[in-house]
Amino acid sequence: MKYRVTHITNYEYTEPVSLCHNLAHLKLRMKHGQNDVVSHLKIEPLPSVSREFKDFFGNQVNYFVIQQAHKQLKITAISNVNVIQIPSYQHISTLAWNEINSNLNQNTHEEILDAKMFTLDSPHITSNQNLFDYAAPSFPLQRPILEAVIELMNRIHSDFIYDPNSTDIATPLEEVLVHRRGVCQDFAHLAIGCLRSLGLPARYVSGYMETLPPPGKPKLRGADASHAWFSTYIPRIGWLDFDPTNNLIPVEQHITTAIGRDFGDVTPVKGVLYGGGEHKLTVSVDVERLIA
Repeated sequence: MKYRVTHITNYEYTEPVSLCHNLAHLKLRMKHGQNDVVSHLKIEPLPSVSREFKDFFGNQVNYFVIQQAHKQLKITAISNVNVIQIPSYQHISTLAWNEINSNLNQNTHEEILDAKMFTLDSPHITSNQNLFDYAAPSFPLQRPILEAVIELMNRIHSDFIYDPNSTDIATPLEEVLVHRRGVCQDFAHLAIGCLRSLGLPARYVSGYMETLPPPGKPKLRGADASHAWFSTYIPRIGWLDFDPTNNLIPVEQHITTAIGRDFGDVTPVKGVLYGGGEHKLTVSVDVERLIA
């Protein structure tokens, strides 16, 4: 399936900003099942300094500096991508999760060492007993890891209410676990925290998901949104994605922008500025199917 993703980020300030430095994770990632990526970034006002690089995790990052006074910053990212439907892996036979845990500690293969990095705590996700206890019912000893992770995804979807007014980026994961409310970012963090508390590697995935209108209704421009899910590493298979917000395994309607330890590694736009006073942020995303 071919898509065009248009992501517009607009900041409006009450006072002039004299200088700003920014990092943007807005260009799509080339990966298995996602190819022919062409991404363009338009920044207004025009930056005086701009460069692009790949970060530690292999994500495309744009760094830019605006040195002229401005009261509005508009960033438009337009990407074309081909997403290939990967065969379902729900019924693949996998090792027991506790065997994988043990093997990770003994194996020094480069791919395993890379995966082990994602068993460690990160700024927004800290392993603890409460996360372990929540995960435990899905992970009895000798249960195949794929079966266990799918059940964990199912439980998060059933136990937690999607509520965009209940949390923000600063809400601790412990609070999400207590109140059982949050958004896709929180549910991805929760699943990752559960897996890491069991000693298993898990990473955060940011991107988009095509949303389809009700039958007979036109699709609204800008109605799609940034999305987040998680993936876990299974030896001899690789990284597999899971979407607890929608209780499904991502296929061809999920489009990946970046991966990291948690949201902080892949924030769409972040930076520092001088001046500006108060600001208003609006974000518009549109995921459009293209005719082949």
